[in-house]
Amino acid sequence: MNAAEQAKGLEVTTKIAAVVNLFKSEFPDAKADLKPWKNDPDTQELVDPDSIDIGFHLPGWSRKFQSRSILVQIRLFEDPLNGSRRAIGIEAAGFDYRGKAWRLSTINDWQFVGDSEPAAEVREKLKHFCRQVFELFNSNKEI
Repeated sequence: MNAAEQAKGLEVTTKIAAVVNLFKSEFPDAKADLKPWKNDPDTQELVDPDSIDIGFHLPGWSRKFQSRSILVQIRLFEDPLNGSRRAIGIEAAGFDYRGKAWRLSTINDWQFVGDSEPAAEVREKLKHFCRQVFELFNSNKEI
């Protein structure tokens, strides 16, 4: 779900802003997009209400990223016993003019897959960013 739509309270809004700042601290040229999904019925049917989705756009196609835009999806789990929400996984995908060029999922083995992969330095920075997001969302499990 678009991050802008998930920002319903001060705590979640603050954490979304922190995620943007964490990404920009690793990749200062990126521009955040808190509404990466279109608001049409076909797109909304595919949107996961248990995720916070943020797009990051680079100034142009990047050789280091092997993409032009990155979609970050923070997967959340709500504990039915106490209602708390925590991050259980992060999916990041790089897109170029052909569509999805690569993907990173923390849910399985933290490996990059796709037709092309970012440079080693970018891969390590993206993994570091993901670890920081987990720490942000799970240090205080109530979101």
